[in-house]
Amino acid sequence: QLQLVESGGGLVQPGGSLRLSCAAVGFTLNDYSIAWFRQAPGKEREGVSHINPSGGSTSYVDSVRGRFTISRDNAKNTVYLQMHNLKFEDTAVYYCAVDSHRVAWTLLESYDYWGQGTQVTVSS
Repeated sequence: QLQLVESGGGLVQPGGSLRLSCAAVGFTLNDYSIAWFRQAPGKEREGVSHINPSGGSTSYVDSVRGRFTISRDNAKNTVYLQMHNLKFEDTAVYYCAVDSHRVAWTLLESYDYWGQGTQVTVSS
């Protein structure tokens, strides 16, 4: 059974940092592009960042570019999202997902497998 497990969320003050992890269980992450999405209350799920299997190509939504960094450690079967200079508007549940279809990285339809999500709350 393919499973993704996110961790690393929490409560942080504006300007703070968090590192999210996405671990694969039951399959090898190395062969897949992976994305991070987030969903805030009352809003649609949006793509945050994407990384190809080798880690050599990454993409970001404009609102996080320069503050967030996606990376992967294929030896650990894990993808990370390092988040710096967090803002109130970054508050959301963050999900990682396997880009099975490689249609367009921001399209939900490109993804078949999702983790359960981890809550990130930016508050003073």
